[in-house]
Amino acid sequence: MAFQAGGQRSAPRPVPESPEAQAYLQDYAVYLEAVPFPSVVLDHRWDVVLANTAFETLFREVGPHPTAQPGDNFLRFVLFHPDAASVLGDHEASWCLPMLACFAAAVERHGHDAGLQAIRREIAQDPIMEAAYRQGLPHWIRAVGEVAVEHDGAVRPLHHPDPRRGATRCRIVGETPRALRDMGYTRLTMVFQEPRPAPAPRRARRTATRRSASHLSVVPAPRA
Repeated sequence: MAFQAGGQRSAPRPVPESPEAQAYLQDYAVYLEAVPFPSVVLDHRWDVVLANTAFETLFREVGPHPTAQPGDNFLRFVLFHPDAASVLGDHEASWCLPMLACFAAAVERHGHDAGLQAIRREIAQDPIMEAAYRQGLPHWIRAVGEVAVEHDGAVRPLHHPDPRRGATRCRIVGETPRALRDMGYTRLTMVFQEPRPAPAPRRARRTATRRSASHLSVVPAPRA
């Protein structure tokens, strides 16, 4: 699925009023930067609150878009950016449908949120996406099970711009400390899976001597 969006850019993200919360986020940004994998902190609308350099590097070749930059709103990027499939492998099944399922759950919890409602209107403007949201999504959830909707633990394909990685896979790890959770934020990290070495070829068993003595059970012994 390749979708276009013509809606408004997300409203500016609210900054926590508490000086302690602001200081925590500043320190957490330093901590996030030390993580070697793409890691991002999102609010309930998938607006990006914090992102490390590895996250920015993963999407460095993505072209500009008025409403769906990966560093602005990750849900909009997955659903609406025409370059999303160039980074997110198996884009429809591995990324779009799980994100749509999470979006549907968020709408149930925060039905009056203006940002979520704006995304819902953009979905409705695209007949293919609207059909996927209303008809395809429930069928997909029944087919794959509720566990496929969860981000934490999911293994999903990626196309990294660094040719040393290229086509790879990542495990999404959800690790949200209480302080972030109390602010309504979630942290996701994409842990690259290193390619597993090919299994060593089995060594041929030296059976000639044994066969000359006992033979295979299905091969008759030569007559004297």
